Amino acid sequence: MSTSSAGTDAHTYVLESDSLADVIDLVEALQARGVHVPPTRPALLDTNGHRIELPEPVFDALRQVVTALSHGQGVTVAPQNTMLTTQEAADFLGISRPTLVRLLTEGLIPYEMRGRHRRVLLTDLLGYQHRARVDRADTLAEMADQGQSAGIHDATAGPPVRTR
Repeated sequence: MSTSSAGTDAHTYVLESDSLADVIDLVEALQARGVHVPPTRPALLDTNGHRIELPEPVFDALRQVVTALSHGQGVTVAPQNTMLTTQEAADFLGISRPTLVRLLTEGLIPYEMRGRHRRVLLTDLLGYQHRARVDRADTLAEMADQGQSAGIHDATAGPPVRTR
């Protein structure tokens, strides 16, 4: 830490970036002993010690990016109004390009024509993805209900018990 004085009783303390871990340890130790420490907000801290507080949704997004990168996964960050090629859209959904083209021509996902090429808005892909998840969840719940009504659930609970 560096200090500077203005007068005889006033001191200004500036935290050096390499001391941040020590301060965090101190705060955690104080909290462990029951000392009230005002809550901190997530923030970005640059090498000069400048701190920028982050809203929770931004912090959550950054945490997901860092987690994916730490697992060796690539991350793409794009605005929702991004236009994708059919191959990019298919890759995003994890399906083949011919399957995506079928979804487009059936009207399940909106698209635009740019010359002779189809382009898909990322926000439309996100909407389709959400609808598909909801539909799958509804279908699975319906199948489970039908299985219970038909007594199939009991048959899959384990091997039948034989009595003599």
